[in-house]
Amino acid sequence: MLPPVHAQSLVARLIREDWGRILSSLVSSIGDFSLAEDSLQDAVVSALEVWSKDGAPRNPDAWLITVARRKALDRIRRSQVADRKSSELALWLEQHHSDPEDREMSIPDHRLELIFTCCHPALEEKSRVALTLRALGGLSTEEIANAFLDKPAAMAARLTRAKHKLGAAGVAFKLPDPQDIAERTDTVLSVIYLIFTEGCHATNGEMMRENLVQEAIRLGRILTSLLPDHAEAKGLLALMLLSDSRRLTRRGDSGEFVPLEAQNRARWDQARISEGVALTETALRRAPAGRYGLQAAISAVHAQAKSFDATDWPQIVALYDVLYARFPNPILRINQALALSYADSPEAGLRLLASVEDDGKLASYQPFHACRADLLARLGRHLEAAESYRAAIALSRAPEEASFLETRLSALRLN
Repeated sequence: MLPPVHAQSLVARLIREDWGRILSSLVSSIGDFSLAEDSLQDAVVSALEVWSKDGAPRNPDAWLITVARRKALDRIRRSQVADRKSSELALWLEQHHSDPEDREMSIPDHRLELIFTCCHPALEEKSRVALTLRALGGLSTEEIANAFLDKPAAMAARLTRAKHKLGAAGVAFKLPDPQDIAERTDTVLSVIYLIFTEGCHATNGEMMRENLVQEAIRLGRILTSLLPDHAEAKGLLALMLLSDSRRLTRRGDSGEFVPLEAQNRARWDQARISEGVALTETALRRAPAGRYGLQAAISAVHAQAKSFDATDWPQIVALYDVLYARFPNPILRINQALALSYADSPEAGLRLLASVEDDGKLASYQPFHACRADLLARLGRHLEAAESYRAAIALSRAPEEASFLETRLSALRLN
């Protein structure tokens, strides 16, 4: 055993970084999503009790899996109705008993199978995405609810219904047959992208959750390997790599938020940029271009610009036009409005932003207010800019972003 540790912090790290890998291994062996998750949660409670007294095991992941299997067996034995399937599972769990201190225990990686299971067509799309975020990303119910602008209680009920529906439908934990992969791939892509965006803009107040970012990129690589001819899988991987290439420059020496125009481009990850640009070019060879391929193309223009001022803003505006025409979304207009303000003028950007101002959902969308504040400030309309800055600050989850906006607000001349 290792020396005693702060059990709570160690368990929190395991949930944050390894929940998906541990859960997918359990679902693979147990074959029941709800039972696997409930048993893993039981094992986590045991870990908090045991590790705080005896210290952490050398292989915490293996310890959790072993104890979770025992908890699953206990749950089956306590069940009033032990059908044949449950009896067979109980026998399997007994035969595969192992010591939680077995440091040689290997943990197979079944996360991709778990993604496709969560994205089964028996579930509606919102439930597919939410369930996968819970299972693979280890996000809490509250974090998932925030991502959907839902109430936590409603999201908890949705997740419970989704797991029960998978069980009732007898959904097998495996990759779908080749003829069924295509219909589930779009949802799988959206799930991976949501994991990535949650990592980049965490709903829990962190400026970034790097483990989720890297997990999304890893899953993107697995998917492109599994589907080598799928252009949008390549487009998504390209988009994530290009965005992540700037990760080290989004914070200053003191941890403060650094906007794109002030980032040190010499520190951008050129290997990721090169790989991302190559993937983008491959993704765009197939017409019509998909939403991820087009977004990757926009990121590639930013990544290849020698400086902020040298950015090809007209090309970015044109790419947003194509993207919006095919996939209309008011959030795209916010990003395009900022690009248009540099390609044309802040007035032009503000006019475009006004075209989506009546969308009710944007009233609580922080980037809308931050963009509006920036455009108004550059036009010298400081009193209006201050109002938008205050709205953006109130909606900011990350303290670093709020502090950055407060600095911008303080710089306005309000006399």
